Amino acid sequence: ATVSVLYWTTQTMGSKSEYDRGVNTFSPEGRIFQIEYAMNAAQLGSTSVGIQTADGVLIAAEKKVPSKLVDASSLNKISEIDTHIGTVMSGLTTDARILVETARVEATNHQFTYGEPMRIEACTLAVSDSCLRFGERKGATISRPFGVSLLIAGVDDLGPQLWLTDPSGTYVRYEAKAIGRGMEAQATLQEKYHKSLTLAEAEVLAVSILKQVMEEEVRNDNVEVACIRTSTRKLEIYGPARLDEIIKNVE
Repeated sequence: ATVSVLYWTTQTMGSKSEYDRGVNTFSPEGRIFQIEYAMNAAQLGSTSVGIQTADGVLIAAEKKVPSKLVDASSLNKISEIDTHIGTVMSGLTTDARILVETARVEATNHQFTYGEPMRIEACTLAVSDSCLRFGERKGATISRPFGVSLLIAGVDDLGPQLWLTDPSGTYVRYEAKAIGRGMEAQATLQEKYHKSLTLAEAEVLAVSILKQVMEEEVRNDNVEVACIRTSTRKLEIYGPARLDEIIKNVE
């Protein structure tokens, strides 16, 4: 029995070692290990939160400042894709930058070609397609999967929307979602989220969730919050004064 177990273990480990370096080959179990590793990289990132309400969509993120000598304003987790679309990331910042730049080009080309803003789902689809452009094939952006997940938020003619895209190229719409290493954040969202939330209540909920998972005290220089209001359809990134107001309202 011991010999059988050792043989099975050796075969399993050997099988994995043969396939975990390849980005274009399935293992006999039907897995692409490099994509799984990229998913893990995204989950190890700092916590980000997105909440959809009738008034608009809110995104928020924990911002890790590695040193007191670092200018916190130069570290951004929230980015503008178009005037009506914003995104927040978890995972490798450099990978997020490539995907955000791709999304910006797609949104600009859509506006130029069709004379109208790009829909949120179409933008998310473009990002998801980019997530699959890796490996050795022609046109590949990088040689490995992107190690980042994005929450893409915006308002179009279909109303406020929140979408998640991950390294596997999957994209799913959520009413509220937390990504990153703060696993308890999603449990809190499921417990406290309801469809009648106002945008002001979503602000407090998002920052309170970040406070729950952060190792240090919440300040206006270590969190980021932004929203796209249904009334304006414009991305608004909150400044320090507005962040201080929200932090005061957090229990």
